Amino acid sequence: MSETEVLVRQKAQAAHDAAVRMGILTSGVKNKALLAMADALLDHSEAILKANEEDMLKAQNNGMKSSMQDRLRLTPSRIESMAEGLRLVAQLKDPVGEVIGGSTLSNGLSITKVRVPIGVVGIIYEARPNVTADAIGLCLKSGNTVVLKGGSEALRSNQTIAEILSEAAQKEGIPSGAIQFIDVTDRQAVTDLIHMNGLVDVVIPRGSARLIQAVVQNATVPVIETGAGVCHTFVDESANCEMARQIAFNAKVQRPSVCNAMETLLVHEKIADAFLPQMIEEFIEAGVTLFGCEKTCQFDPRIQLASSEDWATEYGDLRLSVKIVRDIDEALAHIARFSTRHSECIVTENMNNARRFQSEVDAAVVYVNASTRFTDGFEFGFGAEIGISTQKLHARGPMALPELTSYKYLVTGNGQIRG
Repeated sequence: MSETEVLVRQKAQAAHDAAVRMGILTSGVKNKALLAMADALLDHSEAILKANEEDMLKAQNNGMKSSMQDRLRLTPSRIESMAEGLRLVAQLKDPVGEVIGGSTLSNGLSITKVRVPIGVVGIIYEARPNVTADAIGLCLKSGNTVVLKGGSEALRSNQTIAEILSEAAQKEGIPSGAIQFIDVTDRQAVTDLIHMNGLVDVVIPRGSARLIQAVVQNATVPVIETGAGVCHTFVDESANCEMARQIAFNAKVQRPSVCNAMETLLVHEKIADAFLPQMIEEFIEAGVTLFGCEKTCQFDPRIQLASSEDWATEYGDLRLSVKIVRDIDEALAHIARFSTRHSECIVTENMNNARRFQSEVDAAVVYVNASTRFTDGFEFGFGAEIGISTQKLHARGPMALPELTSYKYLVTGNGQIRG
């Protein structure tokens, strides 16, 4: 057994040993700990920012692209947002123990279905240090222990945040071992974590499509798949052009590195002349590199001809594919072929088309006349999110407290036996 595997096993074992105690904590204890953790982030913001500066310097020296540096960078306001997220989670209803079903059988047996923690949750993620705080907060509130494996590019930031939160949590009654951070850069640690059957109950990967697929394809521990975001916005022929331009610009430019940013813009051919010229100019002025179909390229020589790979690419930066389509049928067909089932949008004044789009598009979140950038646990009122699931079993869309629970049946009788 390698040193890395020994380390990962020790941390998984510690989380496993703390899971029973964690699962029976009262809401009051958990909420008090969450509030103390939020205060600790602010009290130790200088230490967090210093650690983040070390990560940022390494990222710059290693040539990390600017959009990824934005995901890595922490600022005082982003630390305040992390703290606010923990406070919001504290205010949310505790899902543990919630009765979600039940009945009394003809033989008198009483059956009650209640929410319970999953147990030990492994989180594998890249770049964004705020995930450390979000994951810890949501796992603790839902009665789970957590084992975190962040990317090497954010090692110092993640390590510092995890240590601060763990210390604050334990002072308020969270069991020792409930928060574990794997503080090595060895990629073998990921492989070891996703094979900790019997110690880790579920693994949730967050990051690039490559990371997610590597976990999904190689894990023996159950996986909740969070997906890459090849998100589309379809501008229908009846769309309000000004509204459509604002939605499309926000979906691409507001924060291009995140998974709910738009990667492909589809435009109905009957509105292309009215919509595209100004839209193209706005994108280019914002630094967006455009790739288009042959019809789109005719609008501006600065647009590069899109390759077949472009339609399936999650750029994660200021690049965008643009395609002119004949009608809603072609838009739906394109989305069905290239969507990663994350977030899709139609901009239209035709409510029949809106209803059809929402009915036929197979995605976790389907929008009418709103930016895909809203696909987020915080924006949905969940306080924070553990990830955005693009699968269909157990969890779909922004995953918050209910998705971090399982359930069990409590059966009470008075001497019944089965004949």
